[in-house]
Amino acid sequence: MKVLGLTGGMGSGKSTIASFFGDWGIPVYEADLEARKLSNFDPKIKQQVIELLGEESYDKDGMRRAFVASKVFSDDALLQSLNQIIHPVVAQHFDLWLGQQQAPYCLKEAAILFETGGDQNCDWTLLITAPLEQRIERIIKRDNLSRHDILARLEKQWPDDRKIPLADFHIENTELEAAKKAAKKIHQQLLSNI
Repeated sequence: MKVLGLTGGMGSGKSTIASFFGDWGIPVYEADLEARKLSNFDPKIKQQVIELLGEESYDKDGMRRAFVASKVFSDDALLQSLNQIIHPVVAQHFDLWLGQQQAPYCLKEAAILFETGGDQNCDWTLLITAPLEQRIERIIKRDNLSRHDILARLEKQWPDDRKIPLADFHIENTELEAAKKAAKKIHQQLLSNI
């Protein structure tokens, strides 16, 4: 099955754009959401994260995200090690999910698609961007994070100008209706090329 990889930095609106494709009958795999679920319940991930960051990384409800974030977003080596634990498990989970889909193509939404080389396993890529201040506003409303924490996390993602040349498609998500129209055009283009 063909795969459209959809990516964009925090607050770009990639989940909203992905939901439009879902409305049009395209199966959507949310890699970041699945990574959260898997990191809570997969015993292999749990064991390796505890070895990396300590017992306090987990409580009875699963991974303590705020604790883990406080460790890895201030240490590039720890962040890379955490990604090396979680991303292979998510990739395997995606492959199993993909084998169960029945559609012209599917969409894989991932925040760090290019950064991890995940784009190499996609037939096309779609990058969602938005101005920095608009992204920060969205994240504050959604996640209730401080501006400082948001900027620290954004710093760990590649800047848009590095990702734009790598993407097959690009939507600037500043106005939702215009972004939806652009996504619909891409969807129709992909259907006509399959």
